[in-house]
Amino acid sequence: MGRLDGEVAIVTGAGTGIGAATAVRFVKEGASVVLVGRRREKLEDTARATGQPDRVAIVPGDVRDQKTVDAAIAAAMKLGGLHVVVSNAAVSHPVAFPGADFETWRDIFDIIVVGAFRFCREAAKVMIANKTAGRLVNVTSIHGTQAEPRASAYGAAKAAVNQFSRALSVELAPHNIRVNAVAPGFVDTPMSVYNGENELESDWFNRFYVEARKIPMARAGRPEEIASAILFLASQESSYMTGHVMIVDGGLTVTF
Repeated sequence: MGRLDGEVAIVTGAGTGIGAATAVRFVKEGASVVLVGRRREKLEDTARATGQPDRVAIVPGDVRDQKTVDAAIAAAMKLGGLHVVVSNAAVSHPVAFPGADFETWRDIFDIIVVGAFRFCREAAKVMIANKTAGRLVNVTSIHGTQAEPRASAYGAAKAAVNQFSRALSVELAPHNIRVNAVAPGFVDTPMSVYNGENELESDWFNRFYVEARKIPMARAGRPEEIASAILFLASQESSYMTGHVMIVDGGLTVTF
């Protein structure tokens, strides 16, 4: 018996990385899943990876666009309702400040923050109307609390979603809707690739984070490991948790 048997979830950024791994895991745990992302071909890859395409709906689109949100909600209702939303869509354009232009900053902020706002808002409306004990899980990052060069926009956006999640947990608790966030550290996903190089395979990453054990577990995480944390917060196993930001980083944020 799966931990999400008979439930329906929406996962944004579901074409690759953490979103894809989460969608696959959710289907394995008994859920039907709406996959949202900008590239149809990647969503189709994820749908095939679930092995049960009859329990998957694909909604190509931009999370900043209300039409995408409406289409995802409609697809979920067609699959049988709406119980879980995982707002995972994100983008990062590393650039040193003050060289960052406003358009780049706004692009990062809108995809991460506006995307989470739109999906959480519309999901909450549906869950409240249907008296559903729903769960909203926002994927943030340790960048929401820790800082490094060239990541001011990304860090600010992730910090905003952390606080947004906490605030929603208070507002939605009377409706029996729980809201939590997962904050990964370094994870081996396509977002780790800059200018054709995977930073997790670079000499500097190996020296500082692995050999010197800045990450105590001496490796980057796998998308499937983050998906396990998301599943926990999306399931009834976390029934007394809300307003929590769960760090999954191999111990990185406890070192100095």
